[in-house]
Formats: sequence, structure tokens, C-alpha cells
Amino acid sequence: MKALLAITLVLAAAPLAAEPTSEQVEVIAAADAFFAALRSDDKTALARVMEPDGVIYVHNRTDSAAPEVIVVPVAKHLAKWLTSPTGVDEVMEYSTVLVTGDMAQVWGPYRFILDGETSHCGINSLGFVKRAEGWKVANTSFTMVPPAQCDALGAPEAPAQ
Repeated sequence: MKALLAITLVLAAAPLAAEPTSEQVEVIAAADAFFAALRSDDKTALARVMEPDGVIYVHNRTDSAAPEVIVVPVAKHLAKWLTSPTGVDEVMEYSTVLVTGDMAQVWGPYRFILDGETSHCGINSLGFVKRAEGWKVANTSFTMVPPAQCDALGAPEAPAQ
């Protein structure tokens, strides 16, 4: 019985090993929209794909001697985003996509690119909530490590310029 439970848990933890469900396809589309908004020159696009009451947790490990966790309310991030520079891109591998009812989670390595150069990379954990208008990013947590660690994390390659 314990072996059967362990196998079930392993299969549940890797839902993208098979064809994604229709719910997973919807969440993946919402994640794609989130990254399209990040790279868009339209600085209001991000507000359309995020919940303003959400929270962002940044696990900054770029200085291994002084790691820190930074907490940013989404509303504050969105206000600051309006004046942020263009030339931002982020690519993520959706290693795990979990959906239950109106809650979803997308997890995987990412690479953050600024003006064509890798700024940092890490692991993203994107929490989604389903609203009447569709899935929105409600909460995010992500690690940040220096570019030298991107390959070890399995971060996707930067898109060709």
C-alpha cells in the first residue's frame, strides 16, 4: 500500500509528463500571457494579468554571503513597473503545472534578460487564481542567482536576438 501511494504521489508531482489537461492548457496560456506582459513595451499590460492584492517573494541569492528574502505587494510592484525600463525579457520552463478548481501552480527554472544580457536566473513558483475573466497571477515566489548558475539550474536559454 505504501508503495502504491508513493507511485501515485510521484505521478501527481509530474503532471506534464503526459498530455496536459484542458485546465493545465488554460493555466499555461495565462503564464504565457504573464511573460508576454513582462516583455511588452505597454507598461500597463502586467496589471491585466496579475491580482493587485497578491504578494511577490524574492529569494535573492545573488550574494551567497548575504541572501535575503524581499516581500513586495503586487500593487506596489505594478506602480513601480509603470516607470521601469523596456528591454526586459524572461523565459521559463514550465516543469510542473498543478490545477485544482480555481487554484493553480506553475513551477520551473527561468532566465531573466535585460537589454539582451542575462541578469539572473532561478526557480519561479507562480500561483494563479481563476477569476471570471480567466486565470491571473496572484502570488509569486522566485529565487535569484547569478548568471554563472543558470546552466546548473536548467534555466532556458535566452531567445536569439
